[in-house]
Amino acid sequence: MASITGAPISRRTMIETGLLAGAGAAVAPWAAAADQSSLPVIMKKIPSTGEQIPVMGVGTNVFRDANYPQLRDILKRMHELKGSVIDTAALYGDSEVVIGKALTELGIRKQMFIATKFSAAGVKLPEPPPGSVPPGAPPMEFLFGEESFEHSLKALQTDRIDLMQAHFLASVEPLMPLLQKLKKSGKVRYIGITTIWVEQHAQLIDYMRRYPIDFVQVDYSLGNREAAETVFPVARERKIAVMVAVPLGGRSSSLMPQTAGRQLPSWAADIDVTSWSQFLLKYVISHPAVTCAIPGSSQLEHLDDNQMAGRGRIPDAAMRKRMEAFWDNGA
Repeated sequence: MASITGAPISRRTMIETGLLAGAGAAVAPWAAAADQSSLPVIMKKIPSTGEQIPVMGVGTNVFRDANYPQLRDILKRMHELKGSVIDTAALYGDSEVVIGKALTELGIRKQMFIATKFSAAGVKLPEPPPGSVPPGAPPMEFLFGEESFEHSLKALQTDRIDLMQAHFLASVEPLMPLLQKLKKSGKVRYIGITTIWVEQHAQLIDYMRRYPIDFVQVDYSLGNREAAETVFPVARERKIAVMVAVPLGGRSSSLMPQTAGRQLPSWAADIDVTSWSQFLLKYVISHPAVTCAIPGSSQLEHLDDNQMAGRGRIPDAAMRKRMEAFWDNGA
């Protein structure tokens, strides 16, 4: 029987290799779910308002103007697939500019849910991701607080941000009065705070209890489940939406390389999964506390594959346990 192993396999490849041909035992058990674009998009509610958004978004920390045509096509395709959640940040170089330009050219700004982030002055900023800054480029200059927010509006070519987030926990206290002011003025629809470090979850929880926020963005994956035990119960108690960053693992702990040589279980078909990335992402978005996930996608085939994880059947509690056991046992 044919199997899907290693890197995600595209629907085109499935057709070309014959996985969708024939019937009966000759067909892979998940082949019937191959045309996933016909499956319904999974939507979840933002707890503070009841507004529904698609569970699968896109992270854009490597969006750069040098790759503009390719990135414009990614956002176009995402819209065609009924995705809408786009996460960016002032810190991500010209990511906001690329997004604003593309959405304006495509005429789809009103259909998209834009989340961005800003930092407070004096906050120590991390080094940019490897390869994100061309050799010989001048040092990046940053704006902070209200100046950063106004710059984001211009870059994104919009008059309102759907979700404005304090970037890094050190920014939360100095920026919270501004975030609340921006929301009250209508320039921002939702406010939130972010971290992608497990060791900061205790501080994050403290802020979740202290401030009237709508969202948290936090690290969570099949290989890093700590947030489910600590952050998620508080999010449900406080009616705070959870946006999951690094759902395929962090920069130093990506889960995709760990799938090399491993066979996707045949029962993945029961949750409309046809690739390892979909397996990992569907686990994340199936947690009742999770509102959406934002895997990075800078290639069209990755965008397609990831968006399909936001369609069809969603794992229940028993299936989630089965997925954990399968992953942990290295089957």
